[in-house]
Amino acid sequence: MRIVRFKFPALAEEEYWNNDEGLFEDDPFLADPLLSDPLESWGLLVEDLVYPVADMPFRNIVVGRYAPQIYGNPHLLENVELLAPVTPSKIVCVGRNYAAHAAELGNEVPTEPLIFLKPPSSLNIPGGEVVYPAISSRVDHEGELAVVIGKRCRNLRAEDADSVIFGYTIANDVTARDLQKQDGQWTRGKGFDTFAPIGPWIDTTFDPANRQVRCLVNGEVRQDANTADLIFPIGRILEHVTRFMTLEAGDVILTGTPEGVGPVQPGDVMTVEIEGLGSLTNPVVAEAEA
Repeated sequence: MRIVRFKFPALAEEEYWNNDEGLFEDDPFLADPLLSDPLESWGLLVEDLVYPVADMPFRNIVVGRYAPQIYGNPHLLENVELLAPVTPSKIVCVGRNYAAHAAELGNEVPTEPLIFLKPPSSLNIPGGEVVYPAISSRVDHEGELAVVIGKRCRNLRAEDADSVIFGYTIANDVTARDLQKQDGQWTRGKGFDTFAPIGPWIDTTFDPANRQVRCLVNGEVRQDANTADLIFPIGRILEHVTRFMTLEAGDVILTGTPEGVGPVQPGDVMTVEIEGLGSLTNPVVAEAEA
């Protein structure tokens, strides 16, 4: 099952407010505080059709048993604007989780997961512009597999990870590498607005084992590795993270980027591909002058 978050076509507003199966003030979809735009919805993607669903997929679900309530008429995928399929309270990331990536940065392989956060304000949409900050001279791409949490959890055991995972999506942990190296901690280099493209959907049945992860810039392959090469598997990551923080439904875990990270420039187009999951494409643009 593939879950999306999207904006209705503008011309659909009258249709949805003026038919017997449309949206009304007591509609649970409109009651979702995370969806501030009345033309914004969660949806179920079936082939090339997007079916609106009545409420957010992370609300009071049993992981593995989510049954979306279809609400209203479907739309062609090409006619809607896809948004990031998550509204996380936090974006948790794992650094240096591929040995070859740690080596290319001149670092030792970590002995436990190296955790940092990206702010929710860095979230970006499929196709959204990644803004190259004027104060940075080196911005890198970092393609990654992302885990979407479906159930509040703390002190999780690795073997129980599947019980709290809602599904998987694609992410690009865009990084201002020069600022990351200057600061000694990574918040500024990782946390710029637009630096966390995520999407285009959540796949609730995706098997992350032995999947190829690639990142291309202007069609040229820059990163190409397999999830089998993760130093810390997903269960171990979740066990570690939940020792010191509570994960909420809808939170996102970026599992680490493989070797081959490199710079991008305004005008470049980044595409992250994960075998069996899809692709996420974002252009890079220069920051506008103040």
